[in-house]
Amino acid sequence: MDIPRIFNISESGHRIHNPFTPEKLATLGAALRLEPGTRVLDLGSGSGEMLCTWARDHGIIGTGIDMSRLFAEQAELRAVELGVADRVRFIHGDAAGYVSGEKVGVAACLGATWIGGGAAGTIELLARSLRPGGIILIGEPYWRQLPPTEAVAKECHAGSISDFLMLPELLASFGRLGYDVVEMVLADQDSWDRYEAAKWLTMRRWLQANPGDEFAEDVRAQLTSEPVRYATYTREYLGWGVFALMPR
Repeated sequence: MDIPRIFNISESGHRIHNPFTPEKLATLGAALRLEPGTRVLDLGSGSGEMLCTWARDHGIIGTGIDMSRLFAEQAELRAVELGVADRVRFIHGDAAGYVSGEKVGVAACLGATWIGGGAAGTIELLARSLRPGGIILIGEPYWRQLPPTEAVAKECHAGSISDFLMLPELLASFGRLGYDVVEMVLADQDSWDRYEAAKWLTMRRWLQANPGDEFAEDVRAQLTSEPVRYATYTREYLGWGVFALMPR
């Protein structure tokens, strides 16, 4: 069980696998007013930066699940590095359908809502682990500006324009599901740059270290095309944010 190899290569140097900086992750943790001992579930936890830093800064207890063996291993190492290995645990596995055996105060899925077939299904899944009065965190893309054509939407890695909503429409959609939006922290173009541009150096160094790898041609093609594609499309059209929800 693993994610596509291109992500394990291009994001192997990332601590945060979304267009968020450490500062934005810290802002989110502070905004939630986390109390020591709060249990946090993170589906699609990547390299564990959210749980590890929140355990260090706020005293939370966390469980993360991720399909990438590499990222799960990196998360365990990060927990040791920050001295919180006794407060957080990481599972290499499929987060789709995962329900916590003990109800949590925060149930999160940041940037991996495919596990529930989209935002609505993932919110429904997270709600099954949530204690009364708890908070759901959902990380979702939205259009900063509406793409003029379907071709532009596809260059943003969307299947079509209808895959994402404008921000006001996305916020309204949470209300239709029966949730109050109680906080949000949004990516900006600088944090998008840190997420996307950091991949390029990682890929270049991987190519230098693995010139004979059978996957080298795919990595080279991605490195050649991605800077211009990103600057032309994703950076201009696509937003991303983490939204804190409470059931009404």
